[in-house]
Amino acid sequence: MADNGATRSWWGWGTAEGALDPLETDALVQRVSGMLPDADLTAHEPPDVGVDALPAVRVEAPASLADLCSTDPVDRAAHTHGKAYRDVVRNLRGDLAHAPDVVVRPRTERDVVDVLDWCSRAGVAVIPYGGGSSVVGGVEARLEGDYAGAVSLDVTAMDRVLEVDRTSRAARIQAGVLGPHLEGQLRPYDLTLRHFPQSFEFSTLGGWLATRAGGHFATLHTHIDDLTESLRVVSPYGVGESRRLPGSGAGPSPDRMFLGSEGTLGVITEAWMRLQDRPRWRAGTSVHFDGWESAVAATREVAQSALHPANCRLLDPAEAYLNAGATVGGGVLVLGFESADHPVDVALARAVEICRDHGGVPTDDGSTGGATDSGATARDASASAWRSSFLRMPYQRDALAARSVIAETFETATTWDRFPALHAAITEAATAAITEVCGVGVVTCRFTHVYPDGPAPYYGVYAAGRWDSLVGQWDEVKAAVSEAIITHGGTITHHHAVGRDHRPWYAQQRPEPFAAALAAVKRTLDPAGILNPGVLL
Repeated sequence: MADNGATRSWWGWGTAEGALDPLETDALVQRVSGMLPDADLTAHEPPDVGVDALPAVRVEAPASLADLCSTDPVDRAAHTHGKAYRDVVRNLRGDLAHAPDVVVRPRTERDVVDVLDWCSRAGVAVIPYGGGSSVVGGVEARLEGDYAGAVSLDVTAMDRVLEVDRTSRAARIQAGVLGPHLEGQLRPYDLTLRHFPQSFEFSTLGGWLATRAGGHFATLHTHIDDLTESLRVVSPYGVGESRRLPGSGAGPSPDRMFLGSEGTLGVITEAWMRLQDRPRWRAGTSVHFDGWESAVAATREVAQSALHPANCRLLDPAEAYLNAGATVGGGVLVLGFESADHPVDVALARAVEICRDHGGVPTDDGSTGGATDSGATARDASASAWRSSFLRMPYQRDALAARSVIAETFETATTWDRFPALHAAITEAATAAITEVCGVGVVTCRFTHVYPDGPAPYYGVYAAGRWDSLVGQWDEVKAAVSEAIITHGGTITHHHAVGRDHRPWYAQQRPEPFAAALAAVKRTLDPAGILNPGVLL
């Protein structure tokens, strides 16, 4: 079940009730037909899931854990993959070869300790699982090594805000809480974590921490790292908790060791998180540009201006047309500001002035709106259209996957001086790979986050695929793009994590001494090697 009582889709994104309705589907198919006129858009339905559709269960939990365990076929199927394009396609095709043997839902930290003790003794792999929204193979029991079986450790029953420190604006929160339930528990205190990834509705605090997730907001506190005060982690070695401090110079940070560890070093059970007062003032607009280079230059100047917009999302012409309904020559910059303390119209006016200096034309003078949990800041037509599309994108992706269309994304980050070369290399590599394996397709780009020293570009690929070879086709495109990213100085991931799918390129990106140190930490904390084997290492 979803946090709001709706039924979670076992094979695709979100809830069954949230999937595209017939009108949305028809409109989407018409748009894709115009973009990919030769595509075979025959719809494929997900298979029924029964015992025969899954591998046999290989392990049995101890009697003391039995009431936490499920071997229900649909439950196992729902925990087999994450929510990447290749995951959805494999689910649609009934490829559930890596299904976990047992889904275990601990209710307390003691339960987590007991599960890790059992699995360490029995040689059973443990795949920590929050909302299951991984798009990099991070929650899949695609095991390397000799394991007796695999357990999906679903922590979503541990979902309470345990303590609120209103004076320090912080809260102690269990890791299994989903985004909406977390914000609902903070609302009576007029506080917010202010972390809204696209997966907000279907992802957990522990997942955000374990993957160093990026939120909706484009500047300042962009990653969950920035909001973390302390962590409590259970590993086979023992339970560890860092001290609550606003900052510390006492050696390497213990929190940093677990932030981004993706369940390979331990299971995050609780965290003290830095909170903020809920925003009262908002203002935003969109700015249209005739040239891409001038749009990028304006975005860079805004990022370096210390204005700190909450939203500073640059859409290239293809992205603006497909997902915001705007026809522009160079791009659309969606700007938004918010504050709990003061009006933000002056900051917006200065950002618009910067854009005008680069030839940008704002759609209006900005507007204010009430607080929402979606992170929305701008209310003009382009921004509203893009935001609506942004929230529906995963459902649209599922509908396209069912019709043999490759519709997937990848992201990176680089410095401003390297961006033109990296952007050209990525676009060329993606276009060439699409042409070779699909024949025709479209590559789009947007900036999700911007820093004073560089942007985080996020690319979309839309191409006509073949039902029998969709996963292989996407893998070829992804490999070509990943090589271009690493070769031209980008990061293999800005906020999607490493998982199993990014690991070959992560190995090229990280320094070798660090890799050796990480492996040593893994051997110490997880001597039996049961925690999410194959991820990171």
